[in-house]
Amino acid sequence: MSAKKVLVVSATKAEAAYVPQECELVITGIGKVSAATAVASALARFLPGELPLVVNIGTAGALHVHHGGLFVPGVVINHDISSAAIRSFGHEVVDRLALVDGDDSVLATGDAFVSDAAVRDALAQRADLVDMEGFAVAYAAQAAGARCRLVKHVSDQADDSALDWPAQIDASARELGRWLAENA
Repeated sequence: MSAKKVLVVSATKAEAAYVPQECELVITGIGKVSAATAVASALARFLPGELPLVVNIGTAGALHVHHGGLFVPGVVINHDISSAAIRSFGHEVVDRLALVDGDDSVLATGDAFVSDAAVRDALAQRADLVDMEGFAVAYAAQAAGARCRLVKHVSDQADDSALDWPAQIDASARELGRWLAENA
């Protein structure tokens, strides 16, 4: 990847603290609406044939105790939309996206901060990791015709340990910055 053809997207400045300076960076804010809006606005500045690769970096909660470290999910789902109900009314819902060059992990995105073990365990039946922006970033990139990669570092176990997320961000940000330096 060439840094000039990469748009790095992060929810927070803290998660992006170690992004290489040569990378273009967009801080979206937390949540799906903020992420989708920021990515769509950023991509609108580019001509269709000159769209960058969108790389969303950030922290994620592990939905399985054996998960840790860095992941590049191959699938992202929108876990907190009522897909079945909407489909029952005859409307199609995109709630799952496949990502090129991803690993075999599944990232679940939703606007709820997961810090309850029971919620985590239910979500673990569908995914490996949970975050609050990945699906929205991938959806906005796809809608604009841009390629997208999600790079997530496990910061917690999506249980009460998630409440310590602010103290874990720097360690995750270092790993995300290292990945970008090696791959952007």
